[in-house]
Amino acid sequence: MYRETIYRWRKKYRGFSSSEAKRLKALEEENARLKRLLAEKELEIQALTQVIKKNF
Repeated sequence: MYRETIYRWRKKYRGFSSSEAKRLKALEEENARLKRLLAEKELEIQALTQVIKKNF
């Protein structure tokens, strides 16, 4: 399993400098964070919409 991880990492980051790889990792983490925020907001909107429908 460890070996597979190394090969996947090499395939993904081949040709990248270390700073480019770090930047890509940071962007992936930021993207994941933003996706979570969006999902939370969508759930909040859905819940509020249901409350409004029930009240009217």
